[in-house]
Amino acid sequence: MSAVQDPAKAEQVRNILASNLVWDNHSCMPLRAGDPDFLPQLERARAAGFSTVSLNIGCAEQTPEQHMRVLSWFRHWLKARPDLYQIIERPADVAAARAAGRLGVFFDIEGARGVGDELSLVEMYYDLGVRWMLIAYNRENLAGFGCYDEADAGLKPFGRDMVAEMNRVGMTVCCSHTGHRTAMDVLEASSRPVIFSHSNCASVHPHTRNISDDLIRACAAQGGVIGINGIGDFLCEAPGDIVDAYVRHLDHAVQLVGPDHVGLALDYVYDLQELLDYLETMKHTFPDGFSGKFRMVTPEHLPAIVSRLIDLGYDDKALRSVLGGAWMRVAQANWAA
Repeated sequence: MSAVQDPAKAEQVRNILASNLVWDNHSCMPLRAGDPDFLPQLERARAAGFSTVSLNIGCAEQTPEQHMRVLSWFRHWLKARPDLYQIIERPADVAAARAAGRLGVFFDIEGARGVGDELSLVEMYYDLGVRWMLIAYNRENLAGFGCYDEADAGLKPFGRDMVAEMNRVGMTVCCSHTGHRTAMDVLEASSRPVIFSHSNCASVHPHTRNISDDLIRACAAQGGVIGINGIGDFLCEAPGDIVDAYVRHLDHAVQLVGPDHVGLALDYVYDLQELLDYLETMKHTFPDGFSGKFRMVTPEHLPAIVSRLIDLGYDDKALRSVLGGAWMRVAQANWAA
């Protein structure tokens, strides 16, 4: 249930969402350039209470050209609606968009295949609004190893060069979907805070895609943030309450490293059929066990998440951090001003 039933509590939640930066660090529109059917559903994020969202522009084995086509399309669609949306380029834009009543949007890339073997693409992506990129999407690539690889030999020379280039231009390095040893190498190699943009806690729900407490602590010690995602398979066994599970993962991370190192990253897929098609056509990229009954935390669950955090005793300062302040801190540390 996404709605908060108690009227007084619902009003409290509305006030909290209205008075704070609320940042979803990863959401997934269809990766089909020229398809406008789902993009208007960004209004669901705004209506739920989000003020800033990151849109994925490519993942897995998609080529640099495919990434660029989607990025170009998203930018074109958003810029044609300047009264509703603002493409975020610098930290100050986040507050400016919120003050103007526009939904702030920036972009992300899942996996270094988006740059192929050409590191100069990192700066070009950054100039076009990509603000984070993860190292390896589930499987080995030129940069390093994924969380589903049987062996993880760590960050590769190309990956080290890529991390250095991302640090130089201001693009945040992400280790979601990345293997444990590779992630540890990244945390050591990066001169700027590293994030797990959308990863859950293996201690709460053991799953290969989730990360250990050791990685959570190492990320926080380096100044980074762990974003909790809303994919049911990574939250709990079916038919468990995924909103309750989401809050359990978030609170576990907060208890480990504090609210300044935890944020929201729903990983909500607006076109479920596209995801199911990817699971079929790129089976070797994904683990076994995903079903057609794909459960996700939706943008509309945001008030219920906040309500349950209040019930756990989260005060205004803690809520301010997990709702968006933690992500803003990393943006201020990494992005060009």
